[in-house]
Amino acid sequence: MKKVILTAVAMTALPVASVIAAPNNVGCGVGSMVWDGQSGVAPQILAITTNGTMLNQMFGISSGTLGCSPDGVVSLPMPHRIAQFTDDNLDNLARDMAVGDGETLNSLATLWEVEAQDKPAFFKATQTHFAQIFQNENVTSKDVLLSLNNVLAADPALKRYNFS
Repeated sequence: MKKVILTAVAMTALPVASVIAAPNNVGCGVGSMVWDGQSGVAPQILAITTNGTMLNQMFGISSGTLGCSPDGVVSLPMPHRIAQFTDDNLDNLARDMAVGDGETLNSLATLWEVEAQDKPAFFKATQTHFAQIFQNENVTSKDVLLSLNNVLAADPALKRYNFS
């Protein structure tokens, strides 16, 4: 009974928001959210153990919460911050990418950890490949991130920034 209560408290105490992809290599769930941003063996073991013992991944996958993607597609491990930022700023990103500059695009590059000397190339790549990144007016933020990742992977100067 204590386990059920603890699980319920943990699930309601954490922000439950749909995201585009799992933020790390241990899957999605409460453990991934609790240990988000930490690196090394210990946090990964703690995250996967928390995910496994709390049995919350099935709920997260079926509901599209807890860092899980509800569409059933295994996708690239985009960091949660990038996914959330893109989701919240998709229209502004489209405008900035179309012109190859802007505050929102610069913020995305910063979150993506693009180094200052590579930002002009990053901006130019988003402008040059705008039609590939924003394939239609109904594109989702997940589609944008996956397309942008593909653009970066194909660019010799920017391929080190792709998430694969």
